[in-house]
Amino acid sequence: MTALLSFLSGNPAVLGVLVSFIAALGWGFHQRLAGAKAERDRQTKAEAAARDIANQVDNDTGTLPAEAVKKELKSWARD
Repeated sequence: MTALLSFLSGNPAVLGVLVSFIAALGWGFHQRLAGAKAERDRQTKAEAAARDIANQVDNDTGTLPAEAVKKELKSWARD
């Protein structure tokens, strides 16, 4: 076992391959985290846009007469 460890740590070619492999794993992990962050940002923007539309609907509903509001809300209610 000592001979194997000595060979791996003493051989520059093997050491370079191991370092490259570890660097590639680190880069892949970083890319995965960056992709997850981009997806969270995309979802946050979509939720904000949906909230804006909901606020506009609420504001529009507030300007309607009472009977029109009841009629509008009935169309959205589940039976």
